[in-house]
Amino acid sequence: MDFEQLIKTMAPGTVANLRRVIELGRWPDGRGLTAEQRGSSLQAVIAWENLHLPDSERTGYLHQRCGSSKNHASTDDDQDDHTILRFRDA
Repeated sequence: MDFEQLIKTMAPGTVANLRRVIELGRWPDGRGLTAEQRGSSLQAVIAWENLHLPDSERTGYLHQRCGSSKNHASTDDDQDDHTILRFRDA
């Protein structure tokens, strides 16, 4: 079975399990994921989502408009889009 066939036949439960494995960094039996396993699992999840989910439900989806499409004239609304973070030494 090749990668595309595997992705087409994966059950939603399998994808949910792979997501959890990626999040935790270990298999259900406690063994850690290698970098290669994590990459392959993530690739499988993203490919499955591409076939079965709308854009707004896929991994990595950000609902925002492109910053370059904004009118660059200074307005009060622009002030709400910026946040300044200040870190203090403990």
